[in-house]
Amino acid sequence: MVFCHLGQHFQFLIPNFESLIKKPLTNKEIKALISLLDDEDPEVVAHVHRKIVELGDTITPFLEEAWEESLDPEHQKKLEDLIHDLQYGSLAQRLKQWKEEGAQDLLKGMWLVSTYQYPDVTLQQLKQTLAELYYEAWVNVRPEMHPYDQVKSLNHVLFKLHHFSANTKNFHAPANSMINQVLESKRGNPLTLCVIYMILAQKLGLPIYGVNLPNLFILTFKSEVIPQFYINVYNRGLILSKGDIDNYLLQLNLNPVDIFYEPCAPIDIVRRALRNLSLSYEKLNDPEKATEIEKLIDILADETSNQVPPAQEEDGFGDEDEDGYDHDDEEDL
Repeated sequence: MVFCHLGQHFQFLIPNFESLIKKPLTNKEIKALISLLDDEDPEVVAHVHRKIVELGDTITPFLEEAWEESLDPEHQKKLEDLIHDLQYGSLAQRLKQWKEEGAQDLLKGMWLVSTYQYPDVTLQQLKQTLAELYYEAWVNVRPEMHPYDQVKSLNHVLFKLHHFSANTKNFHAPANSMINQVLESKRGNPLTLCVIYMILAQKLGLPIYGVNLPNLFILTFKSEVIPQFYINVYNRGLILSKGDIDNYLLQLNLNPVDIFYEPCAPIDIVRRALRNLSLSYEKLNDPEKATEIEKLIDILADETSNQVPPAQEEDGFGDEDEDGYDHDDEEDL
């Protein structure tokens, strides 16, 4: 009965309403549908909201145009919420697809994380920025160099020439987990800085991978040419030995299990980035966004992946010691 009533109401406002819900809408019909979001009947508004969500994020430009034309703050808020719902639904679907495709493209996964807050950023924009960094790295990092020297040369490009560094002044900023913002500001958390470093290193042919160390994400150089060593990107690319990792785990009273020493998968890195983002929103007292991010984490859930055990995930932003380790923390890095 409610649907019949709504259908009659819509028919009065939009000619041939019944046919609209069964065929693609014209631009004029979409605008007419959006205008009903300002209807006084809550049932009408709710039904229109559901219909627009069904149409997907292709309708977003029309909603943004309606927002610009509106002078009613309450109506603008409805449009903002609807735009967010559409963009969030699209992100969830793309993240699911990324996982189903194998979740091997780390840059794409990190780009998807960024689109939660910056839906207009494109993957191509990130690739272009990284390509510019890669060219400088390629000039400085030569194949004939010793691995230690290769790492030091890449450190020189990122930390001396381009001034990438830890964001020690604004630890809880969500932007620290968004690669587009870190590439722009050159400030980030350990994980995002490591991702940029690793993408460039692998493009240079270096066997450098991420390691899911508790409280501090690091990198490892692992090849058959030289004993495995580690890189603390958060401390400007400081080279570490296995003994350093042993001591770090001992300080945390943790057992030296393999996942704290060996390379992790791209999906583990993206999941950890999302976890960082969720915790950032919690710190900023934004539980709605934190909950949305947790749902995205659920999409990537996989019991077989090398996840850091829950009791050891949370790590925060405390005072960094001389080795770049954060010992007294509450948020994952």
